[in-house]
Amino acid sequence: MPLIPEEPQIHESAQGPRATAAAGRPASTPRPVPGPRSAASPRPGHPGPPKPAAPASKPGAGQSPAKSPENRSDQRATPQLQLIPAPLDGALDAAEEALDLLLESGRAPGEILVLTTGDPHPWAAHELSFGEAAYWAQQDTGDDVFFVGASAVERAAARPVVIVAVNGGDEETAARALPAAMTRAGALLVVCGDPQRVTALLGVGAGV
Repeated sequence: MPLIPEEPQIHESAQGPRATAAAGRPASTPRPVPGPRSAASPRPGHPGPPKPAAPASKPGAGQSPAKSPENRSDQRATPQLQLIPAPLDGALDAAEEALDLLLESGRAPGEILVLTTGDPHPWAAHELSFGEAAYWAQQDTGDDVFFVGASAVERAAARPVVIVAVNGGDEETAARALPAAMTRAGALLVVCGDPQRVTALLGVGAGV
């Protein structure tokens, strides 16, 4: 009786080079929550496709005036805050890892702003060497991650996600930077640094 060849097994392919590289790297910091990934549960800051309009109903029948749109708007006014504990000299590395995880989760690069309170990110230092006009033009383009120092946070445009690396800087600059970062984060603010210092800085910046 002839042998029937087995059907070839289909293996799932790796999800791109970024996912392959991340698989071999142990996570040294807590993973930031990027938000729901399914279409049914859109990510923070993304309302998702509009729902079909409900049939019009007559007033009464125990129905109260619709107040939910205003309530939902108030709830979205404050971004989700996540703190990733990191030492002063490791805050930038923690921010880099948080950035990688958010990109791998599906966040677009143009949705993310990275802020440093101490030494600037190497990318920012390199781009500023070509002049401030070219540097800020990349923010206006809005198609890639943008890195900015705390001293220039007032010029930073709002984005859905803001990552702050508390990697140094004087107390006054850092205290101004954190509240400013919160006002520019549409959905998620990730702060990488010493938890006690971050809490104190947020209190000082808020005038507590």
